[in-house]
Amino acid sequence: MRPTVEAAASSNALCAPPNAGSNLLVVFTGSIAAYKGCDVVSRLVQRGHRVRCVATPSALKFIGTVTLEGLAGTPVLSDTYAAGSALEHIHLTRWADAVLVCPATANTLNRLAAGLADDLPGALFLAHDRSKPWLMAPAMNPAMWTHPSTVASVQKLQDWGVRFIAPAEGRMACGEIGEGRLAEPKAIVAATEAALANPVRRLRVLITAGGTVEPVDGVRVLTNTSTGATGAIIADHLSRAGHEVLLLRAKSAVATDSACPEETFVTFSDLEAALRRLLATNSFDVVIHAAAVSDYRVDAVFMDADSPPAPAEKLPSGGTPIIKLRPNPRLVDSLRDWSPAPFTLVAFKLTCGSGPAQSAEAVNRLLAHSGADFVVHNDLAARRADGTFPADIHLRDGALAVHCADRDTLAAELVRLLTSSKPFSHATNP
Repeated sequence: MRPTVEAAASSNALCAPPNAGSNLLVVFTGSIAAYKGCDVVSRLVQRGHRVRCVATPSALKFIGTVTLEGLAGTPVLSDTYAAGSALEHIHLTRWADAVLVCPATANTLNRLAAGLADDLPGALFLAHDRSKPWLMAPAMNPAMWTHPSTVASVQKLQDWGVRFIAPAEGRMACGEIGEGRLAEPKAIVAATEAALANPVRRLRVLITAGGTVEPVDGVRVLTNTSTGATGAIIADHLSRAGHEVLLLRAKSAVATDSACPEETFVTFSDLEAALRRLLATNSFDVVIHAAAVSDYRVDAVFMDADSPPAPAEKLPSGGTPIIKLRPNPRLVDSLRDWSPAPFTLVAFKLTCGSGPAQSAEAVNRLLAHSGADFVVHNDLAARRADGTFPADIHLRDGALAVHCADRDTLAAELVRLLTSSKPFSHATNP
C-alpha cells in the first residue's frame, strides 16, 4: 500500500504569478534531495516571493547555510534554542502565508503526525495557523514511502489539512527504482502558488490539446503538426490561479510544466470516447477544446483502382496506394449533448493565410454550429519563427474581445474572462 496524495498543480515559468510577493517559509529536512529544494527556493525568489528557510541539523549535512542564505537573502534558522530565536516558531508561522517542507523525509512525516515538537519543524507545525496552507513534498526510498507507518502518517496529516505534492517515480540515489523521488522544482513551485491562490470561485476545467493520429496501416499514420503547447500553457495558468484542471492531451503532445492531472489519447475515436466518458461523469464549469482534431479518418486503402482493400498490417513498398477517407463528425458540436450539466465552452479555430473577412466568416460559422461562448482564432501564417503564436478571442456574437500577442497572454486573458463576475449563457446546440 502507498499513501494517496493529490498531484501538484500546474506551472508556467514564463508567466507572472497572481500571488507574487507572498511570504513563504521553506523547511529543509535531511535528504539528498535537498539540492532540489535549493532550486525551489531560487525559483520562488525569482517569481517575487519573500522566502525564509529553516533547516534541520540533518539537512545541513547535505546543504550549507551559506547556500540557503545566498538564495533567499535571509538568515537560515536551525536551532530552536539559538540566541534570539526562542519565539521564532511563533513569529515565523504568523509571518508566513504558506509553509513548504521540501524535502519532507519519512522521519519528518512520522514526527509531525505524532505531534512531536522537540525540534524547530515540529514546533512550527504545532504553532502553525491552520487557516494557511502547509505543504509537504516527500522524498524517500520507495519502501519507506509505502511503509504502513508512513501511509498512516500521510493520511493523518491530510485529515488535518496538510497538502501533499505527490512524489515522482524513478531511479533513487540508492539505485532502486520506484515512487518516492522528490517532485520536480517547477511542479513544487506551481503547487505552492496554487495553494496561495484563493479565487472567488474555483472552476473545474477540462482542456483538450494536441493532434489526433489516424492509422493508414500498422506503421503509417495521418496526423497534423499540433504540439499541444497552447493547451498545456492554458492548463498551467488556470492551475496556478487555483482552479482544478484536467488536461486531455494527445499522447505525443507536450505535457504541462507540472503534475497537472491528465489523460492521453491517440486517435479520433480515443478522444471521442474520453470526452463522452469525462463529460458524462463530471460536472465541469469550463471546457476548453483546443485539440487539433482530424477532419478525416482512413476508410480503406487500395494498392490500385481494381484491387481489394490492402491488408491493415503494412502496405507493401512501392506502387501508388489509393487512400479513401471519410469525414469525422465535429466533436465540438456534441460536447454539450454529452454533459448533463451546463458549462462554458471555449472553441478554437485555425486558419491559414486568411484575410480579415475570411477569418471572421470562419469564426462565425464555428460559433453558429458549436454554440461556443468564446472562440480563439489563430492563423498559421501569423506564427513567427521563434514559435510565438498570436491569437484573437471572440465573444458569442463574433465581436473581438481581445488580441493576444502570444500563448502566455492568451492563457492569462482566458483566465481573466472565465473568472469574471459576468455569467455566461450556456447555449445548447442548434
